Amino acid sequence: MAKAYKPADLRAKTIDELKTLLVDLRREQFNLRFQRATGQNEGVSRVGVIRRDIARIKTIMGELNKNAVGAVASTSKS
Repeated sequence: MAKAYKPADLRAKTIDELKTLLVDLRREQFNLRFQRATGQNEGVSRVGVIRRDIARIKTIMGELNKNAVGAVASTSKS
C-alpha cells in the first residue's frame, strides 16, 4: 500500500489522473471498512491516511476547477 500523497505530487497530475486515483482510494476505503466490519482489519491507521488523501485530492480538484472556470471567464470578458 502506498504512503500518503503529498500535495505537490497531486498538483502535478491531470484531472483525469486525479479522478482515477480518487476512485482507487475510495475502493480501498470501502475494502477497509468491510474488513473492519468482519473483524479482519489489520491496518487501522491506514483508514485515516486514506481519508486525508481523499480530502487532499478533492481539494486540489476543486482548486483546478476553480482556476479553469476563472480562466474561461476572464477570456470571455475580453
